[in-house]
Amino acid sequence: MEGVDHLAFERNKAQFDVNDMKIVWAGSRQEFELSDRISRLVASDPVFQKDNRTALDRKELFKNTLRKAAHAWKRVIELRLNEQEASKLRSFVDQPAFTDLHWGMFVPAIKGQGTDEQQAKWLPLANNMQIIGCYAQTELGHGSNVQGLETTATFDPKTDEFVIHSPTLTSSKWWPGGLGKISTHAIVYARLITDGQDHGVHGFIVQLRSLDDHLPLPGITVGDIGMKFGNAAYNSMDNGVLSFDHVRIPRNQMLMRVSQVTREGKFVHSGVPRQLIYGTMVYVRQAIVADASIALSRAVCIATRYSAVRRQFGSQKGGPETQVIDYKTQQARLFPLLASAYAFRFVSEWLKWLYTDVTQKLQANDFSTLPEAHACTAGLKSLTTSATADGIEECRKLCGGHGYLCSSGLPELFAVYVPACTYEGDNTVLLLQVARYLIKTISQLGSGNKPTGTTAYLARVEQLMQYQSDVKRAEDWLKPNVVIEAFEARAAGMSVAVAQNLSKFTDPEEGFQELSADLVEAAAAHCQLIVVSKFIEKLQQDIPGNGVKQQLEVLCGVYALFLLHNHLGDFLSTGCITQKQGSLANEQLRSLYSQVRPNAIALVDAFNYTDHLLGSVLGRYDGNVYPKLYEEAWKDPLNDSVVPDGFKEHVQPILRQQLRNARL
Repeated sequence: MEGVDHLAFERNKAQFDVNDMKIVWAGSRQEFELSDRISRLVASDPVFQKDNRTALDRKELFKNTLRKAAHAWKRVIELRLNEQEASKLRSFVDQPAFTDLHWGMFVPAIKGQGTDEQQAKWLPLANNMQIIGCYAQTELGHGSNVQGLETTATFDPKTDEFVIHSPTLTSSKWWPGGLGKISTHAIVYARLITDGQDHGVHGFIVQLRSLDDHLPLPGITVGDIGMKFGNAAYNSMDNGVLSFDHVRIPRNQMLMRVSQVTREGKFVHSGVPRQLIYGTMVYVRQAIVADASIALSRAVCIATRYSAVRRQFGSQKGGPETQVIDYKTQQARLFPLLASAYAFRFVSEWLKWLYTDVTQKLQANDFSTLPEAHACTAGLKSLTTSATADGIEECRKLCGGHGYLCSSGLPELFAVYVPACTYEGDNTVLLLQVARYLIKTISQLGSGNKPTGTTAYLARVEQLMQYQSDVKRAEDWLKPNVVIEAFEARAAGMSVAVAQNLSKFTDPEEGFQELSADLVEAAAAHCQLIVVSKFIEKLQQDIPGNGVKQQLEVLCGVYALFLLHNHLGDFLSTGCITQKQGSLANEQLRSLYSQVRPNAIALVDAFNYTDHLLGSVLGRYDGNVYPKLYEEAWKDPLNDSVVPDGFKEHVQPILRQQLRNARL
């Protein structure tokens, strides 16, 4: 029935005020009010409707994307939105577009790597969208190995220009979003060559298309790389291919904040430390972690609401069937994902603080925290994006057959999100970078270098190697110090074990290759410890509202004990807990699921997502699922006619036995 809140009874069960939890989720009342205002602005605008986009063909979808991006920019200007508000608006439009890379990579790269003069020239053009940029780093033959890029930028002292060239097929730039059809400019990463000497990879601002007729400039071959996974999804983005045939650009279009080439062709380092370049990388990766919490929470919201609406089996004496959410198997799969969404949200808040702190120190020429920040953002990007991609797919399964329908919103959400496991660093490669940092930290323990920040626990490595949990009852696992000590002992034990095995190799790199799988597992354990510890730190802050803190404590327990359950072998093999203590942890975890159950709908309501953003019949706020599923089915283009095109030509002859055997 229209207008009926089918989930009202569930909402009345909540043991806390959902408005208080909305503020905690958003980070502050101000942030909540901003998000709420902008999301409803987008949801009420007919230009931004997205009900039919999974039925559009590629060209229609892309044109639809251009229309929305243009309308979004128009609204930004009309409403005089600031940078934060404009970013919110684009995110709530919820359609990958060329503007994502313009604002997310092109502009930050110029800010981070351009000189004051370059910023003064290019940023006003980019900020007013008089030029549209992308970030052209990945090549057909190289992605994660940036130092292996093949594109060259050779300085010609006669003309004071760089010659950008693609010497091989595999040196073609491949995947940059916005490049395929729209970008007028790109930050192109190429090997800098002066007087026959290779100075490694540097960034260059290169114009790709004419600002008059949008045609590619001479020497430039550019286009779209083709359809990608999923209906609609990331196919609204024009990921591109780009190659250069001796394209000349002025010398001052090399990003020269860190390194410069003089008029005479001499390569020199500026007074600005090279480490500043990593600031941009840290910024992008912390934003990806924040996006992971949003994507996972969207999927969890859909699956939780539908699990409360759907009834299956269990009816007695003609009574109603059991709500799917009441089955313990459903809770054991769903509630850890709900807890993960909150955990990722809180660790992303901490990463945002870390980025601000590192940036301030970099500007003061203090690089002491940069290695840790790089390792944290790399590891947490890997951990959260992998868990989110898997979590979205699990939510689809939790919705049964209906989850497979595009109208559920879950197939498209998965297809849009899963590239995050690869872009800005392949997740396995990133964990190997974290592992190198951990091994280096352990190797320096004897020299008096005391680890700090997220690796501070390694200063107590000898104590942790001997640690044995004193848990005697299931409820002991609710004590934060008990959980933290177990996770620290596990992470330390795994890192030390692999470090000891590495020391047996005469060639460290050979050892690193041979033990790479173990190194990845040790890095993941370290990253999981970070997320658990930051969740616990969040609980130690002043949290407003009655019952809110208690529910967050329950979710924190679910997240930590579910990880312990999934990785029980690690905890047992490092000797930090016994098999009996592992069983007690499972017992406590089941108890926590029961405490989540009456609050489940309110906990996903706290995400404050509009039906427009969710784009899901199954995840509707009012729970009016079945009439809307039925209604959506009849909107499919196949139902435009009763007898489908092609029936008379191909199927009717079969039915009428009019097919004749072909003669040889």
